[in-house]
Amino acid sequence: MSKTIAKAIHKVASKTRATNLSKVLLVAACTLGFAVSATAAPEKAATQNATITKSSPVFLGDGGDYPFSEAVRVGDTLYMSGQIGFKDGKLVKGGVKAEAKQALDNINSTLLKYGYQKSDVVKCMVMLTDMDDFNDFNKVYKAELAKPYPVRSAFGVAELAAGASVEIECMAAK
Repeated sequence: MSKTIAKAIHKVASKTRATNLSKVLLVAACTLGFAVSATAAPEKAATQNATITKSSPVFLGDGGDYPFSEAVRVGDTLYMSGQIGFKDGKLVKGGVKAEAKQALDNINSTLLKYGYQKSDVVKCMVMLTDMDDFNDFNKVYKAELAKPYPVRSAFGVAELAAGASVEIECMAAK
């Protein structure tokens, strides 16, 4: 009789372990399912509203004798090399106002060349060899660009290429 009782107890214990194991596995599977759903749901919603694309850089133009590209396009964003007041291979005369005007004209030419316009400019970085020229630069900048103005940084620097007083670097996006 003790063998029969032992077998019965073993059978009940095995069934209980199997049931408990099944419950644990079921809870674990549900928890994992909820965790996956919770992290997947926002991602799914985000991709329904926005198209995510990865775009390789496209290097445009060249710096002629200099080791840089005129611009690089990544997706719909155009990153342009800095421009100084060069026209016909020479720095224009007339100081910071004339140089700023020519640099902005050069930027506009680059924009147009690659299918952009001034209103697509989102960021500019300005380098001035004399921060006392800041107000004169701003007068030209305001005359050449329209509101809403791009975000901008201005830096005082010791020297610029070709003896320029100002250099402007911009980014544009469509």
